[in-house]
Amino acid sequence: MEPVKDDAALYQEYADQVMKFLLCLTGSYDLAEELTQETFYQAYKSIHRYDGSCKLSVWLCQIAKHLYYDHLKKQKHAAPVPFEDAAEGAAADGTPEEDLLAREKMRSLYRAVHRLREPYREVLILRLYMGLPFREIGEVFGGKTESWARTTFYRGKLQVKEDMMQYENSV
Repeated sequence: MEPVKDDAALYQEYADQVMKFLLCLTGSYDLAEELTQETFYQAYKSIHRYDGSCKLSVWLCQIAKHLYYDHLKKQKHAAPVPFEDAAEGAAADGTPEEDLLAREKMRSLYRAVHRLREPYREVLILRLYMGLPFREIGEVFGGKTESWARTTFYRGKLQVKEDMMQYENSV
């Protein structure tokens, strides 16, 4: 069991990871920031229920995911906002033209990921942007297996490739 840290240490160690997860999930920096704060508030209130059966980071991402879904229910829309904010910082090291092309390709990739249905979208985000191992991705989804996470990731990746090829062919 991972030792539970005090409030400040917990926030300091995991805030960036939770923020990145929420930014990829929501596509909005402001919403991700707001939900990150709410995630840690809820975690502090319920830290006594953390049983150590998963990593603290997985537990925090589960809280964040549920808060995001609650937010969507309140807003009465199921489609997340495209993550234009996240793509802005993704530039290649090269000429301005290469940087522009790299940013446009990243935007296209983000759009393709966000067009995916759940659970494919979230599995890709957890794996590609958060770097979580498949076992932990399964845990985020309430005890699914590592094999389930691998298969879901593979299928989602195929859907994104198809989407990207269709986009490139239409341009």
